[in-house]
Amino acid sequence: MPSSTVHPLRSRRDRCPGVFRPWPAGDGGLVRLRLVGGRIPGTSLAALGEVAGRFGDGDVHLTRRANLQLRAMPTHGDGLPSEVVEAIAATGLLPSRSHELVRNVMVSPQTGLAGGRTDLRTVASELDRLLCDDEALASLPGRFLFVLDDGRGDLVERSCDLGLVALDNTSAQLRVGEGRGPVVPLDEAAGALVELARRFLVVRGGGADAPWHVEELAEPLVPAVDADPRTPDGCPPLPHGVVEGGTHVAVPRGVLDPPALRRLAPHAELVVTPWHGVLVPEGEEDQ
Repeated sequence: MPSSTVHPLRSRRDRCPGVFRPWPAGDGGLVRLRLVGGRIPGTSLAALGEVAGRFGDGDVHLTRRANLQLRAMPTHGDGLPSEVVEAIAATGLLPSRSHELVRNVMVSPQTGLAGGRTDLRTVASELDRLLCDDEALASLPGRFLFVLDDGRGDLVERSCDLGLVALDNTSAQLRVGEGRGPVVPLDEAAGALVELARRFLVVRGGGADAPWHVEELAEPLVPAVDADPRTPDGCPPLPHGVVEGGTHVAVPRGVLDPPALRRLAPHAELVVTPWHGVLVPEGEEDQ
């Protein structure tokens, strides 16, 4: 891993938005909801659309990290009114109130559906569980990002703080900032990433100028190692349209308006992608 220095412009703690920390945008409060691996039940997306229609601008907005945002939300002081918080919680998209800001886990959208070297959905769920079970990790910066590539190469070039690249169906190499970490058994990968996140918190310190990202640390988090020869080459973003494992629905400007929400609602599970799209898996439509 290349040496790096503390970011010279950091003078405040991060203010990445969430349900309990809306961003005061020009049109009202901006709220971000984290989706681990972009996965979301159609019923939850429909319920979130109802929240947007009742309290916000009526649309659900996609982010480049495969998360969702609500805009033009009412605020009360520095937060949302309690009835808005409870309406959002009722969608099922707020599984942890203490750790909502740190559940930033991107995963190859097609993992477990088609292609790739392994199914990372279990690893992602375990990583989310371990993050939320550790009280100290609630203090990770809101922009601290985990990126998991299942070996197809769609996210291998995506910048991250911590992550992994699957080498086969039993092992993965950890990513640490822009560098590489050790190769670990896949069933130990979530725990290894959480241990590195704990180490980051210790090294970064706690002041207002503390780094937000691994690459901003004065010293490498782990000794540098070479990328494993089995590391895949990067591949283009998932195209919109019919793809292996389902249909990647384009979302122009990243805005799901009420008609689009109604079209997606009947599907049991959906995957929001980092490319302004929603992947509808084959065989996931409710009857």
